[in-house]
Amino acid sequence: MSLSDKDKRLVKALWAKVAPKAEVIGHDALYRMLSVYPQTKTYFSHWPDISSGSAPVKNHGKKIMGGLAEAVAKIDDLVGGLLTLSELHAFQMRVDPNNYKILTHCILVVLAVYFPEDLSPEVHLAFEKFLTNVALAMSDKYR
Repeated sequence: MSLSDKDKRLVKALWAKVAPKAEVIGHDALYRMLSVYPQTKTYFSHWPDISSGSAPVKNHGKKIMGGLAEAVAKIDDLVGGLLTLSELHAFQMRVDPNNYKILTHCILVVLAVYFPEDLSPEVHLAFEKFLTNVALAMSDKYR
């Protein structure tokens, strides 16, 4: 699913609003994923605390949103731009690529909570396409 120039503009415009709140959005999306999809906790069993507001959840949420910031910056070449992250998650962490779909869904839910006026159907579709392409780029090394 390719992104049109208009999709890219919409993603970048929404990201400009998301960026200042990225840490809290990352935390909320990750916590939502861990709560709603408990099977995803397996990758974080080494964390002493996975409750809302815990340091590990906050820190990893920040990392996730940093990866999305990188993806927005490299929106024209997501596979190449996210190569290092893809290799890390595929070969070292061995993350099930289905979890990227789960996480992107949680990110969209949190964005709808924080930006209800900005997430029009058109923006929602563009950002969902973007997140789908990010998930595909992150899964590239699994093939």
